[in-house]
Amino acid sequence: MTAKHDLPFTATLEEYEREANALFEAVRARENAALWNFKWMHPHYRGKTVTDVNPEALDLDDARLVVAQEYTFYTWHDLENFTKEVAREGPTKKFEQAVEAVVAGDVATLRSMLRDDPQLVRARSARRHHATLLHYIAANGVEGVRQKTPANAVEVAKILLDAGAEPDALAVMYDNLCTTMSMLVSSAHPAGAGLQADLAETLLDYGASHRGPGSEWQSNLMTALSFGYVGTAERLAQRGAPVDDLPAAAGLGRVEETIRLLPTADTRSRHVALALASQHGHADVVRLLLDAGEDPNRYNPDGFHAHSTPLHQAIASDRPVVVQLLLDRGARTDIKDTIFSGTALGWAIYCKRPAIAEELRNRGAPAS
Repeated sequence: MTAKHDLPFTATLEEYEREANALFEAVRARENAALWNFKWMHPHYRGKTVTDVNPEALDLDDARLVVAQEYTFYTWHDLENFTKEVAREGPTKKFEQAVEAVVAGDVATLRSMLRDDPQLVRARSARRHHATLLHYIAANGVEGVRQKTPANAVEVAKILLDAGAEPDALAVMYDNLCTTMSMLVSSAHPAGAGLQADLAETLLDYGASHRGPGSEWQSNLMTALSFGYVGTAERLAQRGAPVDDLPAAAGLGRVEETIRLLPTADTRSRHVALALASQHGHADVVRLLLDAGEDPNRYNPDGFHAHSTPLHQAIASDRPVVVQLLLDRGARTDIKDTIFSGTALGWAIYCKRPAIAEELRNRGAPAS
């Protein structure tokens, strides 16, 4: 069975070794989860497809590397050094203990630790991302076992910010310098907890910028739209996030602004606009863009689910009106996405969209 990668920070190197051995056995057995683990985490397979993962070419050191990457270390040697550091009292162990309080919503422990060591709020992780405690509020870009949002996450964020946390501090997430805001508005965990917009507004209250590094250096509003969080994007717009170009207007479904901005928009802006309007189900905006000559059969632009087409994203987001509009206007059903190799019907089946799947079948769409 594939390793779960959910060891606590106090785990010994022997425990990580057991995970690596379990992962190696799983990938040699061609377990699907293990193959995808290597595809996403092994540096050699990034940017490639899961079919490129060749178990026969892998050894235990490759599995160790994947485990190290899962726990946000560059190498197994880095992970080994970390286990030694957290086994004794010191700044590494103290930071990790504070992280546990943040992700668990343990405000009593967090307040006590910050009171005893006021500099802790600006301390940095020993892991490769070098995150601050505040970055863990975003539940994104850090170790997977800690990507969680407690019910009192807003209170936790305020405790950190009141203690002097820098709202726009940078950490290395997904090979880019990122702020807490950029990670927050692209994270499923705070969104699932219903706290994403509230946390974003809290960061704004303490001086976070609407524009900054992370998530392709887009505005927080555009990042939220790209990752599907239109409700958060609306809240950000209410708080002054710029809605001054075609993609932002289209993603929010603002028809009049789309009409005004469309004539002067460049090629990429129009491309992004169609991707976002399709994803968020804004049929009137999609129609305007198609009427202006946008091609429904191009893959979406970089940063906007570029592995897929507008039709794929409309299906994933359960936008049947937009799906029908795209099909009526010539969207092809045989185009496969470039990560999972799924057709439109394949996506409808996987995403459990039975009505859309039936519409596609009625139009002769291939399943694979």
